[in-house]
Amino acid sequence: MPFPDKKFSNVASYTDDYFTEYSAASASVDREKLSQAIDILAQAYSEGNIVYCCGNGGSAAISNHLVCDHCKLIQTDTNLTPRIVSLSSTIEMITAIGNDISYDEVFNYQFRSMATPGDVLITISSSGDSENIVRTAQSAKEFGNPVISMTGFDGGRSSKIADVNLHVSANNYGVVEDVHQSLMHIMAQYVRQSEMDEALIQQRKF
Repeated sequence: MPFPDKKFSNVASYTDDYFTEYSAASASVDREKLSQAIDILAQAYSEGNIVYCCGNGGSAAISNHLVCDHCKLIQTDTNLTPRIVSLSSTIEMITAIGNDISYDEVFNYQFRSMATPGDVLITISSSGDSENIVRTAQSAKEFGNPVISMTGFDGGRSSKIADVNLHVSANNYGVVEDVHQSLMHIMAQYVRQSEMDEALIQQRKF
């Protein structure tokens, strides 16, 4: 069932229903797959490999935010030094590739230029079907780089390409993106606390 499927007369009832949708969507995420994604990231962070991430629109903002939390936050009180690159933040490269080649190549071109064995790709796409996301995921698979995809709606092509698909069962872009943002935070915070001295956890802000 899509949300909304009717016209609301007041924001209070819309808010209540939105958070009900969010609760159901967050519950739909496969916890075993989330554990698998964390294992991939923890290994990359401990071995000094680079994690690349990308998304369009609101998902680009999540990709850029991921750099902050997974690079800066995870280092706090741990011995890890995560190396994160958002392919969505390089406006000069994005516009050059989009103008001279194709917007479908804006992430793939960058990934193919920089990725090395052991690096990881995280794709963030509510539809899971954006061509520039799909092409980058396909390249990563061809190179043997692990792919973690965050998707919503019916999952699209990227859900089938990924080694680990973190799928959100929802049909509203805001709800899907909110859960993707939460997953981004959960993975960062979980990896951080896993590497911390337990005595410090209650003393620190997360």
